[in-house]
Amino acid sequence: MIRPDAPVSALHLNSYEPDAVQTVVDRHFSLLGLDALLRPGMRVTIKPNLVMKRTPQTATTTHPQLVAAIVRHLKGCGVTDVSIADSPGGLYTVQALKGIYAVCGMEQAARESGAQLNFDVSYGEVACPDGELCRSFQIIHPISQADLVINVCKLKTHCMTVLSGGVKNLFGCVPGLMKPEFHYRFPDKNQFCNMLVDLCRTVAPAITFADAVESMEGNGPSGGSVRHTGMTFCSENPFQLDMVAAGFLTLPPQDIYTLTNGLRRGLCQEQDAVAVLGDAFEPVRDFKKPDSHTIDFSQRVPAFLRPVVKRLASPRPKIDRSRCVGCGKCAESCPPGTITITAEKKARIHYQNCIKCFCCHEMCPVRAIDVRRLKLFDI
Repeated sequence: MIRPDAPVSALHLNSYEPDAVQTVVDRHFSLLGLDALLRPGMRVTIKPNLVMKRTPQTATTTHPQLVAAIVRHLKGCGVTDVSIADSPGGLYTVQALKGIYAVCGMEQAARESGAQLNFDVSYGEVACPDGELCRSFQIIHPISQADLVINVCKLKTHCMTVLSGGVKNLFGCVPGLMKPEFHYRFPDKNQFCNMLVDLCRTVAPAITFADAVESMEGNGPSGGSVRHTGMTFCSENPFQLDMVAAGFLTLPPQDIYTLTNGLRRGLCQEQDAVAVLGDAFEPVRDFKKPDSHTIDFSQRVPAFLRPVVKRLASPRPKIDRSRCVGCGKCAESCPPGTITITAEKKARIHYQNCIKCFCCHEMCPVRAIDVRRLKLFDI
């Protein structure tokens, strides 16, 4: 059950020094009274953002020190059955998980905090009775079988959803290569984000944290730049958290369809109505938005030119052949299967079938895929 008026706690954190992180995590639990949700003997799954093999310094994934601090807090409250689980992009296999846990720092975080890393790659159907687009989802077992889920997102921009926060992070509860299927089913951004609202209601995380110490701006969620923002956020309601986070990054809520659909469905409040506890903060007024974040200004030109203007102005993924290594990750994650690997071991996008979901951009391990648009239209 998502409480639509749940408060959000906001606390400064300037580094990932373990003692400082622990102090902030403990304070979040205290400010929001979250210890009341915990009991000895329960199974808790922590769901970070582990989209791909990236070190913590790249700000692509949730920092392991934040996860470790949450585990230590849970242990201090008598919760001993704690696991760390995610289904990153690409194949959902034990071997893939091992590599991602190691590179992202979760292997060390689990070892130091006493949590278990999930290697159960099974999944099952979970009903979504209140879904508007989806009445059920296939959900990985460590999430569906947990007594309590703690959602720990990395605050980033996103080329399709504008904001990658608490709600978007739950897409990693869908197993492996089933994720591109949703992009193909819902290529329209508003529909895709409304599907994420259904998914969020299905998973219903009890607690959501946002790692905004080092955030990602520009072409996130994996191709942007690191930006020190020095904050953490927490709430029982991921929509409320995202609403506050959007204000912090000066991203207009009306452009974030997870929030517009959340508001329409009564799952959160308007930005200025959300109760914020903890530390005062100043918005980051020059936070870089993704290149795909555009407005439809085609109405400003004559009607006969609008189709041409829309086609030229629409952002699209572009492969840098000099950087492409032909690994096939983009083709593997492409929902309509419109990317092929040539005999020269280079990726090629057949644009006539491209749905502009930017999955290829998100999953490229060498950042060989950019989001391109005409700078003429940056007005």
